[in-house]
Amino acid sequence: MAQEKNGIDVAGSLDSSRYDSIIKNAPPLVGSIKCFLYTPIPPSRKWWVAGGHAAVWAGTYIALNKAWYDGYERQGFHLFDDGKEWNQMDKAGHIWTTYQLGRLSGEVWKWAGLRHNQAVWLGGASAMAFQSIIELQDAYSAKWGFSWWDIAANTVGAAAYVSQELGWKEQRIQIKMGYFPYRYPSELKNRQKELFGAGFAERILKDYNGQTYWLSANLDRFFPAAKLPKWLNVSLGYSSDLMLGGMSNNWTEADGTPVNRNDIARVRRYYLSADVDLTRIPTRKKWVRTIFTALNAIKIPAPALEYNNGGGFRFHWLHQ
Repeated sequence: MAQEKNGIDVAGSLDSSRYDSIIKNAPPLVGSIKCFLYTPIPPSRKWWVAGGHAAVWAGTYIALNKAWYDGYERQGFHLFDDGKEWNQMDKAGHIWTTYQLGRLSGEVWKWAGLRHNQAVWLGGASAMAFQSIIELQDAYSAKWGFSWWDIAANTVGAAAYVSQELGWKEQRIQIKMGYFPYRYPSELKNRQKELFGAGFAERILKDYNGQTYWLSANLDRFFPAAKLPKWLNVSLGYSSDLMLGGMSNNWTEADGTPVNRNDIARVRRYYLSADVDLTRIPTRKKWVRTIFTALNAIKIPAPALEYNNGGGFRFHWLHQ
């Protein structure tokens, strides 16, 4: 994350809101090289960014409608209480998604030329609007419904981004995700496909048994006197597995046959692990910084200590 000093972005750009006052009070030599210090951002860039947001919103609405909701019966607007489903793993997914969307959108708005606080607020609002796609389609689906729990999770994700940017001007505590495919017994393969999809990409989105969500805090920003590596983070993670249904492990097959697998206990798992903040690894190449920023949404695999409600403590040589 770029830092500002006297209105100048250390990464190489200039805060346009303070540019005029700096040049006005600067020595003549500085004013004479004005064109080399600052290149005005075209006003049209804001409209391109706004149009891009609208296009992505509309495209995602159509894509999700086909991939997720197509084939399910529709009905009028209705509410749905899903606060206890999937051991709250889906809510953790909402928090992560909204946080990452806010982070991405905020950076794009900054690139468009908006002041820092304006870009941050728009980034958070854009993330909430984007996530509303799911809530709107849920509200009219007979299988789901409008969930205030989802709205609350979305708000937490957006607030995590906005509050840190307004307070610290950076993301010292990041929300990350890890995924490793869960190995289902052969007799549960049909249930796996029904719930979580057939392809790898679809399962990353739907298979809560394989997901882990993390709070990853940068140690150097909180303990600068310790002289730790600037990229070193400590992470707290949460996952849950052995879930074969939203509320319990019993369901009804398509032919009407009831299945009861409550003999399989649903397990909550908590982790302590190290992580890497890729955005704090020094590089002069913009394309490398862009890749690092994108990859920073994912937890780097590292040793982890686990505590679970089924068997106590467990150590992992690598966990994501």
